[in-house]
Amino acid sequence: MAAERESMLIMKNVSKTFNPGTVNEKCALNGVNLTLGAGDFATIVGSNGAGKSTLFNAITGAFFPDRGLIMLGGEDITYQQEHVRSKVIGHLFQDPLKGTAPHMTIEENMALAYLRTTTSRNAYFSRINAADKKKFREQLALLDMGLEDRMKQPVGLLSGGQRQALTLLMATMVTPKILLLDEHTAALDPATAEKVLHLTRQIVAERQITCLMVTHNMHQALTLGNRTLMMNAGNIVLDVVGEERAAMSVDDLLEQFALRAGKALDNDRILFSKVETQE
Repeated sequence: MAAERESMLIMKNVSKTFNPGTVNEKCALNGVNLTLGAGDFATIVGSNGAGKSTLFNAITGAFFPDRGLIMLGGEDITYQQEHVRSKVIGHLFQDPLKGTAPHMTIEENMALAYLRTTTSRNAYFSRINAADKKKFREQLALLDMGLEDRMKQPVGLLSGGQRQALTLLMATMVTPKILLLDEHTAALDPATAEKVLHLTRQIVAERQITCLMVTHNMHQALTLGNRTLMMNAGNIVLDVVGEERAAMSVDDLLEQFALRAGKALDNDRILFSKVETQE
């Protein structure tokens, strides 16, 4: 049990079938086993429908698994309600519009994120004091986007990249037990995506946050973090780390996927990223 106490995330034989017994039956997770040590940063690649987002939803509590065990920070969260888990889980989506309230100001959004993580029943806006606002301003300045001078402006006026950077900041203001990034730069233009990715690397490294990141970019999958996972048909078919990962090329990764999954990877966006990398 000592090893489990040192692990931040443990998933044992986690399975989920949607619409069982109907023509729309779909096995989304099929006996997933995964252990992430504290501070692990793992990238995840796989075709559409491989189970990547479903894996995240199992961790966040969007649904309960049919069977299996999920532990986070040594606590069994398998059947814990989603709103309870949200206090210790950071989650970013592909859509920059998710994760923020557009009609509320930047300051109000940050206050909500800050208060969400508290266990006090008396968490409300009046608890945000001048020192908290000063801290918000300092953290916004780290983004180098000028948002610290726009704290009273509605978030809806920000660009997609600014909103995604703000959401990343909000998700990590109070260090989460795990940070889930679901293709969080895919909808951004290349320059902005690179900036948000740089911020991601920086924040995750400085806070030593345990992180899972879904990406369609094969180069990112091998160079970001310390682990690469590949999913197919609701299961993790490849898990590489250390020297084996460091020695891998994109072609090696695709070859290993084909061997483990019994078929070639058929995601056009992923394969296009391979061509971009070669160019």
